[in-house]
Amino acid sequence: MSTPKIVLFYVFTPLPDPDAIRLWQEAICESLGLRGRIIVSRHGINGTVGGELADVKRYVRATRGYRAFGDADIKWAEGTGDDFPRLSVRVRPEIVTFGAPDELQVDDSGVVGGGRHLDPHELHRLIDERGDDVVFFDGRNRIESQIGRFAGAITPDVETTRDFVPLIESGAFDHLKDRPVVTYCTGGVRCEVLTALMRNRGFGEVYQLDGGIVRYGEQFGDDGLWEGSLYVFDKRMSVDFSDHPAVLATCVECGTPTSNVANHPDRLGRDLAVLCTECAGPGPS
Repeated sequence: MSTPKIVLFYVFTPLPDPDAIRLWQEAICESLGLRGRIIVSRHGINGTVGGELADVKRYVRATRGYRAFGDADIKWAEGTGDDFPRLSVRVRPEIVTFGAPDELQVDDSGVVGGGRHLDPHELHRLIDERGDDVVFFDGRNRIESQIGRFAGAITPDVETTRDFVPLIESGAFDHLKDRPVVTYCTGGVRCEVLTALMRNRGFGEVYQLDGGIVRYGEQFGDDGLWEGSLYVFDKRMSVDFSDHPAVLATCVECGTPTSNVANHPDRLGRDLAVLCTECAGPGPS
């Protein structure tokens, strides 16, 4: 019986030879028939990989066998068996492209100067203690926050992570510098960098949701502070945490409430948009 799975993980740690890590990761995945996207830099590794359960388990064991990746927080999700078109393992200046590779500092403990990690229960305690003073700050791109976000969150109008630094430096969020700011993203990797960049620019009390939306959804589903669907970077496009998710977005073509994301203006388009299944049309033959 086929049991496809997807794993999502990252580790910030100094890697003196990123290309050697790339070759090793590529060899492991190819030997196991896995597909997905892995980015390696001198700051660490960020990966999403999918395949059959037994093969993914072997991959996780092999990856954790490298001492620097031994404590990697592996997030598991159900797959379809056809979630990624190919395997891509690349070396880049940053594992998340904020455009600030020389500003980011990493040691054996992770990102230097980032925000304090809060697990989902610690997040709730902070809100119980500080109330409406707490600000949720979405560390994802515009299309992601359209279909799901934390209640009352600030959702920056950014197309890519490269847009964050100029927007922050514009003063658009200076009114938050003296308030407790909780950043969140899909699995946590973007917030590791974003919180450090924000602290370097004068934000005094910055937190990050440990494990991201994925870990929060695992614990509280749609019965906590999260609303809507979670955008994901594979063929699924979005996932829900329960059978009763809120529908926050509307189709850009007809206005129907939907959480569906598809290529725009059609299935062969290069841009993404919120499109109901009828307007998105059938997939390419």
